[in-house]
Amino acid sequence: MTNRVRALAGIIVMMIREEPDGYWLELEETIASHYEEVFACFTTEGGLTRWYPVAAKVDLQPGGSIVLCWDENCTRTLTVNILEYDAGGSITWSWPIDRTETEGRLIWTVTPAVEDGAKVKLRLGPFTSDRESLLALAAEAASWRWQLCNLRTALEVKHDMRKVRPL
Repeated sequence: MTNRVRALAGIIVMMIREEPDGYWLELEETIASHYEEVFACFTTEGGLTRWYPVAAKVDLQPGGSIVLCWDENCTRTLTVNILEYDAGGSITWSWPIDRTETEGRLIWTVTPAVEDGAKVKLRLGPFTSDRESLLALAAEAASWRWQLCNLRTALEVKHDMRKVRPL
């Protein structure tokens, strides 16, 4: 089963897929920037801090990790493991997907779109069918939709998100 929703204020496409291992969130966004610049936003310290954390530390290899820092001194952090990495445009992070600290997979894929720049696809899951997990799925969908908007703004408008973060 697939539910598909188009965002009214942008071109973000959101889908919830039921698969054998659970429910998966999928978001797709087209960003008017070169795909290598977009992919660097998921794989490099400088790229990540353009739109998401205040600071980051990246050990870019399968089995490596990314430390996302929510303050300048890196006292509030989230460490995600790099489960898979393909320099051609795909990286998979471990990601806490619900309040029980269940670890899921956050898969980022960036592909060139000749006329439009780059297509970003986020896949997050699997979520189970219990109430808490489905609430977490809804929260993640809203949060990541907002974050993809931040990414697009940072890259297309060259807006420096580091100066306006309310963290």
